[in-house]
Amino acid sequence: MLETTRTYVARITNHSQVRDDLDQCGFSASKLWNAGRYYIQGRWDEDGEIPDEAELKSELKDHERYSDLHSQSSQRVLEELAEAFTGWYNSDDGNNPPGYRKRGDRHPRSTVTWKKRAIKHDDKHSQLRLSKGFNLKQSRSDFILAEYETRPDVQVENIQQVRAVYNGDRWELHLVCKKELPVEDAPGDKTAGIDLGISNYLAINYEDGPSELYPGNTLKEDKHYFTREEYQTEGENGPSKRARRARRKLSRRKDHFLHTLSKHIVERCAEEGVEKMAVGDLSDIREDENGDSRHWGASGNKKLHGWEFDRFARLLEYKAEEHGILVDRVDEENTSKTCSCCGQIRDTNRVERGLYICESCETTMNADVNGAVNIRRKITQSPPTGDMSNGWLAQPGVFLFDRESGRFTPRGQGDCKL
Repeated sequence: MLETTRTYVARITNHSQVRDDLDQCGFSASKLWNAGRYYIQGRWDEDGEIPDEAELKSELKDHERYSDLHSQSSQRVLEELAEAFTGWYNSDDGNNPPGYRKRGDRHPRSTVTWKKRAIKHDDKHSQLRLSKGFNLKQSRSDFILAEYETRPDVQVENIQQVRAVYNGDRWELHLVCKKELPVEDAPGDKTAGIDLGISNYLAINYEDGPSELYPGNTLKEDKHYFTREEYQTEGENGPSKRARRARRKLSRRKDHFLHTLSKHIVERCAEEGVEKMAVGDLSDIREDENGDSRHWGASGNKKLHGWEFDRFARLLEYKAEEHGILVDRVDEENTSKTCSCCGQIRDTNRVERGLYICESCETTMNADVNGAVNIRRKITQSPPTGDMSNGWLAQPGVFLFDRESGRFTPRGQGDCKL
């Protein structure tokens, strides 16, 4: 059995009854964040150091806002603050440090997390009892009783955390559950290689099998539509309600695309008898060989910002694990320059977008598929054979995301320039 966690989004069915209590908790979380942010600023101004989460918890445990929430909920706020500052400090993208959570004279509703000790779950009646902090309790037995519903196929059990998230209109619950899943034997002993990109979000080559392209057209269309000027309006206290709704919708569509694509790829690998798939490790794509920020031009930098390759790879890993398929992240060095037929390495072989023509062996193929073949060979350690007369290299199958069905469907074989 595989022990893992799953997060389920639940709708609160008695929202009108618990909204005020959740609002109070959300405002309190913002105020505690701000208290911690103020303390960090003081330490930074005094000695140039950023306190860790242990120091934050120790220094702020007697702060009046700390007791507004259950102790573990307050601890999680400070943990998130420390994580945000650590991420900012270790990055070199020139961004400002995490700011205060305040819009004018108002505080936003921050996400509130309850851990196991502060949760009581009645699965029979789909109810969650969530503890309040001492300051917000009207009596010792005061708590938040939230009734919820999830998708019919979801079984809520072994809850580890509950997160109350405000989506701009109402609260929803994110239930983090521990799950034990049966692990299947690997469906075969073959390999697959995946090349991640922007125009084609993904190209995959199966050992002794086909090659496929998965264009990212729908992602680009959504981003273009929901980032139009009319959706970028600002109100008195930050983005307008319309702008926030557009951003949430864009985020949901991107989530759906990534989850659907990762599930589809794992299912295709199972059909092709894949035991191990290699994915190009793009963790350093934003840095050059000297560790400096890499500049891809205004358009390239904008596209790269929305290119969630690491998140997609994580989705692929946990979904593949359930099928007994191993995902290996490999170094992409020279995979786009190397001819998968003869092994020649030359920048000029990639003559235009999507087209790869080897000057040595004169093979013509789709450039992304060529990269996927070379990535797959990183785990087989096999050299180019010279015999790659497979039509799938030049004309890979193309799968498009169908909005109506929410699935990827084949379009037929695509042009090598796709």
